[in-house]
Amino acid sequence: MSYAVVDVETTGLRPSWHDRIVEVGVVLVSSTGEVEDTWCTLVNPERDLGPQEIHGINSADVLAAPTFADISGTLTHLLRGRMFVAHNARFDAGFLTASYGGLGHRMPIDHSTALCTMHWSSRLMPEAPRALAGCCAYAGITIDRHHSAMSDAAAAAALLQRLLELAGLPRRGSSGALSGGPEVEAWTPPWIEALRHAAAAPWPELLDRGCACVMRGNAIARQVPYLSRLVDSLPAEPGSLAQTDYLALLDRALIDRLLSVRELEALVATAHDLGIDQPAALDLHRTYLRALATAAWGDGMVTDDERDDLHAVATLLDLAQSEVDLALEETSVHRDMTTSAEVPPPVAVDHFALSVGDLVVFTGQMTRSREYWEDRAVAAGLVPHAAVTKKVRLVVAADPDSLSGKARKAAGYGIPIVAEEAFARMLVR
Repeated sequence: MSYAVVDVETTGLRPSWHDRIVEVGVVLVSSTGEVEDTWCTLVNPERDLGPQEIHGINSADVLAAPTFADISGTLTHLLRGRMFVAHNARFDAGFLTASYGGLGHRMPIDHSTALCTMHWSSRLMPEAPRALAGCCAYAGITIDRHHSAMSDAAAAAALLQRLLELAGLPRRGSSGALSGGPEVEAWTPPWIEALRHAAAAPWPELLDRGCACVMRGNAIARQVPYLSRLVDSLPAEPGSLAQTDYLALLDRALIDRLLSVRELEALVATAHDLGIDQPAALDLHRTYLRALATAAWGDGMVTDDERDDLHAVATLLDLAQSEVDLALEETSVHRDMTTSAEVPPPVAVDHFALSVGDLVVFTGQMTRSREYWEDRAVAAGLVPHAAVTKKVRLVVAADPDSLSGKARKAAGYGIPIVAEEAFARMLVR
């Protein structure tokens, strides 16, 4: 008889409020407390991620993650025949039960088959705090990264080991091995009946498809420089209409001076569809940078903030920082020689800007309240809107790669999606 110690990170507190699992960590533990294996993955909840400041998971990582349906077979294989263990097991089991229920399956986890380390800590360590972090600190257990499913599951597994010892399991010697072999075999924990029920509990027959796990930070690890994702060359030069369409998309993507994963994918797909190869894209990026430089010279001078902005854009567009000085020099010369036929005017780019009466949609759990941002929008002459339609001008999200239905719909319509900080900057222009 053995244990499966589980921790889940979620979009909120209750499945009945449409909150979902965003990360699962599992530590398989033997009957005597030794760790046998570990397993963890992010989970695409197919909605926004909720309080990201708590669990620290970003949408760019989750975009590539499997759904719960994808991992259900693997998770079943890990949990079957073992006692379910979690700190505040009611919470973790409740989310897993709801997730399996959404697939039409019953999960055999209840008080008769589960062990809650929070409950047993209060019995065996009555002076310990209730929360996982406090309970582990009391027991001398370190949590590497609280609110990470793998770290919290590992901490709960170490806490389980401590509870086994407090319940009478013979202690380990200096070598780490358990002393008194026959004594260990004869020993039974106080939750032995639940262990037996868990071992015999009927789990749904789900095929373990061996889904690929996705970890935190994967979006950075799989980043490929944007231009290198375009083909080296194409037989035909893109026409002016294609260039205009590409520049328009580029401007929408860069209004918050951030290229989200979703925006990068859109740019790569658009370049492919329009026949824009690497050399053509580089030329268009320089065109865009020159248009920004022209705008910077609009009042006759270029401030440090404007220069910093140009450098930020050059970095996003895979351009050397020296291109900024070149663009400023070229556009300065054009200002001074507007009558010279030898100096062609820079290509104009119709930059994105909000206007009075524009519809703006807010989505996700942002650091400031929805009411705060709606009031700011109204004060700027904008109109907060409840739903995303083709008439909406901008979507403000907790995360530009938000998985919410509003964000997905906006991406389909080509509506820009920005974070709240970028929206604040747009309001003061």
